[in-house]
Amino acid sequence: MNKKTVRDLRPEQLEGKRALVRVDFNVPLDEHRNVTDDTRIRAALPTIEYLLDNGARVILLSHLGRPKGKPEPKYSLEPVGRRLRQLARKGVKGTFVESTDTDDALHVTRDATYQVVLLENTRFLGGEETNDPRLARSLAELGELFVNDAFGAAHRAHASTEGVAHHLRPAVAGLLMEKELDYLGRALTNPPRPFVAVLGGAKISGKIDVIENMLPKVDRMVIGGAMACTFFRAMGLETGKSLVEEDRVDMAKELLKRAGSKLVLPEDALVAPTLEAGANAHTVARNAIPKSEAMFDIGPASAAMFAREIAGAKTVIWNGPMGVFETPPFNQGTAAVAQALVDATRTGATTIVGGGDSAAAVAEMGFDSQVSHVSTGGGASLEFLEGKTLPGVAALDDK
Repeated sequence: MNKKTVRDLRPEQLEGKRALVRVDFNVPLDEHRNVTDDTRIRAALPTIEYLLDNGARVILLSHLGRPKGKPEPKYSLEPVGRRLRQLARKGVKGTFVESTDTDDALHVTRDATYQVVLLENTRFLGGEETNDPRLARSLAELGELFVNDAFGAAHRAHASTEGVAHHLRPAVAGLLMEKELDYLGRALTNPPRPFVAVLGGAKISGKIDVIENMLPKVDRMVIGGAMACTFFRAMGLETGKSLVEEDRVDMAKELLKRAGSKLVLPEDALVAPTLEAGANAHTVARNAIPKSEAMFDIGPASAAMFAREIAGAKTVIWNGPMGVFETPPFNQGTAAVAQALVDATRTGATTIVGGGDSAAAVAEMGFDSQVSHVSTGGGASLEFLEGKTLPGVAALDDK
């Protein structure tokens, strides 16, 4: 990674300074406004603690949900602030401010009483998502250096992710951002081989840029999920009531021809008349999907084959579930892939789970600490794998 991180800053750049830190605290809340998954909050703690240990005060910016550029109480970061206080080290003085771009917020950030200040949801501000220069300049006044640790929002050119970096220097990556870019970057540029990509999810259209960018880089590309059905149709197979993107069949044909033996598709499928009819699920060969049924998961032979591909790899990137994992019994293929990643990690492979549904599945199974890296950014990791520039990263200082 050719971007500066907090580790590259000199002591005098941190001691007594206000570090404006963009974090990704876009976490799920229950009906009582309690945080139900604090993974992203915990992931930001190393950067917060590093800054505190080096004498800086920490001003935190984050978004939560999708308010339409104006305050909505259900999207307030106040419950996130409560959880952060519980997770923070003892003795750290912190506070939550119910605004962001105001004189009150500016006053609190300059009050030396507080070591950590969490400001209100950046998406309550009309100019956030349009990357308004006036707002970016206003946010820059809240700190004396900028740290972007929000990998999950790095693919958005917003005022608090990209715009502020043009008005506040130094502008560097946090420790989480550094870790994300290091794992994903090394996998794409210099992976220990064999290098296997496992791709799933519903639609080939959502992963086409990933396939195009990664196909020349990988030794094997394993395809599961409903997107496999579009490839089946391209092979002339019956797909029944399975989800098929008709407008992508020709593209799938071209990819099959170009990829050759690199592309690994399921051999069998777990099918049922409907998603709700899980009790009637049964396994069929991929060339025997009934016209009246749909594929909702890969079958056991495919799960075993995919596990063998993963077992033989030195680097594995996984993005997208193998079936409708939220609805048993169609979670078995995804569970098998997750277990195979854990086993490969134990034998020394670098295993990366690319955020989103895959990360949710791994967390649900309690495997998130048993693979090399679970990305905190679904959309950002996808765009990185597509080879796109992430605006929130590009705006930071070069080494």
